[in-house]
Amino acid sequence: MTERAKVYVKPNGSVRVTGAVDFVDADGNVIETKENFSLCRCGHSANKPFCDGAHKPAGFTAP
Repeated sequence: MTERAKVYVKPNGSVRVTGAVDFVDADGNVIETKENFSLCRCGHSANKPFCDGAHKPAGFTAP
């Protein structure tokens, strides 16, 4: 059995996802499965929706 995915909201940083997650298109097709990645929540990443660490030099603080 696959371990359930977990989502961690990091203070003033990214959203960390651990475990396997399917990325699904508008038609319901799985286009990619990823494990252990971070999602951008500051809007500064050049690799959206994934975090590239741009929140640090941008001085992002969570509301």
